[in-house]
Amino acid sequence: MTEAEGTTPLRALRAAAESRRQVDRLAAVQIRRARVQGSSWGQIAQALGIGKQAVHKKFGEGRPFGGR
Repeated sequence: MTEAEGTTPLRALRAAAESRRQVDRLAAVQIRRARVQGSSWGQIAQALGIGKQAVHKKFGEGRPFGGR
């Protein structure tokens, strides 16, 4: 049973929000590594299963999780 199961909805939402932050941090690190190794935003977007504009908007240069 995960922390989010068998608890109040607000606790479950807090756990979900923290999980999302952790995933975003992990993705940002891997995206930075991919960019340093020469991957394009299109390749990164394809690996994440989202559009190029969406990945660049969330993780691009000057963003909290992005930059190079």
